[in-house]
Amino acid sequence: MSGRARLTVCAAAASMMAACSLLPLASPGSWIFRALVCVCLQSGVGAAARRVPLARPLTVLAQTVVSLLVLTVMFAPHQALGGVVPGPQAFRQLGDLVRDGMTDVGDFAIPAPVTPGIRILLVGGVLVIALAVDAIAVTYNSAAPAGLPLLALYSVAAGLADGGTQWLYFLVAAAGYLLLLLAEGRDRLSRWGRVFGGGPPPNSWAGGAASTTGTATAPVRTGRRIGALALGIALLAPVLPSLGGGLLNPTGGRSGTGGGGGGAASAVNLVAALQDNLNQPDDHEVLTYRTNSADVSGMYLRIAALDKFDGTQWSPSDRSTEDIPAVLPQPQGQAADVKFKPVVTRITADESYRQELLPMPFPALSVQAPGDWRFEPEGRMVVGQGGQTVSGEQYTVTSMQLQPTAAQLAAAPPATGPIADEYTKVPGSLPPVVKQTAENVTSSATNDYEKALALQRYFTSGQFIYNTQAKAGTGVDAIVKFLQTKEGFCVHFAFTMAAMARTLHIPARVAIGFTPGTQSSNGVMSVGLKDAHAWPELYFEGIGWTRFEPTPYRGSAPSYTEQAPAAPGDNHQDIAPHGNVATPQPSLSPGASCAPENRAPTGACAGVAAPGGGGPHGGGFDVRWVLLSAAAVLLVLLILAVPGFWRSRVRAGRLGGREVVAERRAGSVRVSGAESGGHGSAPPPGRFRVEAPALAAWREVVDSGWDYGILPDDSETPRKAAARMVREGKLTGRAQESVGAVATAVEQALYAPEPRPVAGLAADVQRIRSGLRESAGRTDRLRARVLPRSSVRLLWSLSARWRAASDRLAMAGRRVTDPVRRRLAREASS
Repeated sequence: MSGRARLTVCAAAASMMAACSLLPLASPGSWIFRALVCVCLQSGVGAAARRVPLARPLTVLAQTVVSLLVLTVMFAPHQALGGVVPGPQAFRQLGDLVRDGMTDVGDFAIPAPVTPGIRILLVGGVLVIALAVDAIAVTYNSAAPAGLPLLALYSVAAGLADGGTQWLYFLVAAAGYLLLLLAEGRDRLSRWGRVFGGGPPPNSWAGGAASTTGTATAPVRTGRRIGALALGIALLAPVLPSLGGGLLNPTGGRSGTGGGGGGAASAVNLVAALQDNLNQPDDHEVLTYRTNSADVSGMYLRIAALDKFDGTQWSPSDRSTEDIPAVLPQPQGQAADVKFKPVVTRITADESYRQELLPMPFPALSVQAPGDWRFEPEGRMVVGQGGQTVSGEQYTVTSMQLQPTAAQLAAAPPATGPIADEYTKVPGSLPPVVKQTAENVTSSATNDYEKALALQRYFTSGQFIYNTQAKAGTGVDAIVKFLQTKEGFCVHFAFTMAAMARTLHIPARVAIGFTPGTQSSNGVMSVGLKDAHAWPELYFEGIGWTRFEPTPYRGSAPSYTEQAPAAPGDNHQDIAPHGNVATPQPSLSPGASCAPENRAPTGACAGVAAPGGGGPHGGGFDVRWVLLSAAAVLLVLLILAVPGFWRSRVRAGRLGGREVVAERRAGSVRVSGAESGGHGSAPPPGRFRVEAPALAAWREVVDSGWDYGILPDDSETPRKAAARMVREGKLTGRAQESVGAVATAVEQALYAPEPRPVAGLAADVQRIRSGLRESAGRTDRLRARVLPRSSVRLLWSLSARWRAASDRLAMAGRRVTDPVRRRLAREASS
């Protein structure tokens, strides 16, 4: 295998090894095989184009075109011409998939299901990174900067994934990058006749300084240093602040364990989406329903139960799901003597509402819903599978309208067993002030029911302010801040009451869903974005999970919370209004968006409702902001990399034997650091092409010295310039001899009547560069590689081209306008 072929294979392998770090983000991981096929085809096209050979930009263009064709075949074959060539419909389909993927990224948490949109983002993203790596490392012969796209790919995955085995993926990605560096080192050294890894024989001039000890030469040491630097940066990348929300929320994952597959909602986290809904400028309708309930004020449509509180957020526990039974099991903890009325509700979801959890009254007795739905018994949630959403669905739910009495609730014994063990847990990070406040508020209560009423009255007594603009948060800090500022919206009220109830050993969890909505004249109930709501559910033995309403101005207080008189000595009264009270709607700030702590599973930013496909106020994380930020960072990196790339390209041209442009002025040739009269027949003045390897090598020596701080001086002869470079560059040994050899060669090329070709000039230049690098300080070495001083020639060249183009345009303008001016002048004179 040739060196270039080996480098191509290693570039593709490095890209795929870095892509492995994306595997924890989505499940199943079979998408990576599609990415592997695409990368292999792309690399093969690049290898063939370089062998033709095509110009470098054309090689990259050919790879891009083939990559687009492959993506079309994979994701839009029915819209393509002949199933391969993308037309307008194919581009529209690909664009729709990308937009859906962006919405899904914000809607799902890790590990997200591999929807078609997420699949095209993963495969397409890996393909773009692989194209960048192949172009930089193979087409443009610079493997070290190819670590930037690899590092970007790994950093995205490390920033989103949740610790765990991410160190293993780091090792895989790092190994791929080092493999690429070693392949390039072997390819470069093999061009000089060197055996990679072995020292040259004594007195050998081939590549680097002679070594008889077998120690690594300068290029190998440089490769190791670059690898160590890249590994250090990559090690720091995972500790950078990670993004949150939806797929961008690594702690929100929810997958089933056992029970016939599928978790109970792929990581539902609806809190910030709920706030975003409440702040929407328009109350978009997402659900309509008809019900035979006589008490529509109690028709809360429940979506999910958040029962796990880890101190950072409330989230659903990982539980198994099962097929929906014809009749759902008896609600947990409910005795037979609790009165209820069966209620039948027929619900229709708007097409824009893309939620994987079924909104329905609680507790449901039966559910008839078309599609792929499963039942999670503990939280009594119905969960879509395989991308099933409620969008456009019509379904029927038969539920219980519970009517427990105050006496039954007051007589309920304290909860024991698994219910008490699981649902009274509070994190160790919960500040003592939460428990102290709960005990103070319920000091006169004699049972759990009276304590629950006291907590509800505490929040609805008028001390707290309802404000949807309050910063969302579900952790212990947010709870403490809420108790201090007494300002927040429904999630603050619900989470704080649930946490306080748990400190009092009352099992509690939080429900997310909708308030009943608004009834129209024809009896149809309409539920909009602004009906999104959160409320606490407390468990009472013999009654089961029971709704409470601590949020003022939202929803309605259950009748059983109004039947019992206040406990003796408790002067709190529930004076806050409930029901469909018009709430002042603050305007949406320009930067308002879903907070990163929580995201909905598939409802755009409307975890509880999401219109459309994820606009600026839609669900999930604002992926466009991430993409723009990433594009800006990539643009800055590319701009910073331009000088180094340009110098590498110029160096490769000079040392590769290409023709160089010299300028002969009436019998003299000007080169950097030398100007002398010509001998023999002098060609005519002006610019001409001359095959002069010695001149090209000398130009590279002068520019290399300039990169390390040795300024060029065109007034010096090559011999004087060489002596100054040896002195200022502190060159010794073979590097010093090489400077003299190149100076002698350029003098011969300038002055000899019949210049003879000189072998080994490229090797001499490499030795000189190695000597300059070894004697330079760390800062100078870094600057010479990243921002070489001689790259100012690029600006000079661009400026000259700009002036030439301006002159040509001005001349063309004069050719057009001068006849017109002469004609006008003649007409004026006549």
